[in-house]
Amino acid sequence: MAAPTGAEHEVFYRYVVLGYVKDARGVPVVSAQLELVRDKTGFSYLGETGPDGFFVIIARLGDESVGERLTLRLGQATTAITARFDPTNHADHRGTRVDLEGGTFQERAASFTTTLARFLGSPTR
Repeated sequence: MAAPTGAEHEVFYRYVVLGYVKDARGVPVVSAQLELVRDKTGFSYLGETGPDGFFVIIARLGDESVGERLTLRLGQATTAITARFDPTNHADHRGTRVDLEGGTFQERAASFTTTLARFLGSPTR
């Protein structure tokens, strides 16, 4: 008999990077192509902004990936992200919010949970 394994759709197998892309005047950038790269493996995940400049990228990261470095890229602009989460917490979503405003990235990790809840249309915990 095989040992039980977790399903990859569970929250503890994914890391969500979301945010908004706006130009220097604060206008949302529509249809911008973003790439999130796992620096350790070189594997990348793609995303695209919607009409309000909002994007969501879901990477496959497990408990062992805590502290792993990721690179978020839009054209020539890049920023480094460190995957920060509690590997013992298998209930809460893992991720961060990163906004790109006028060519400058701003990580807003404290806004991740409320932004994700708005995207999912559910209340925050």
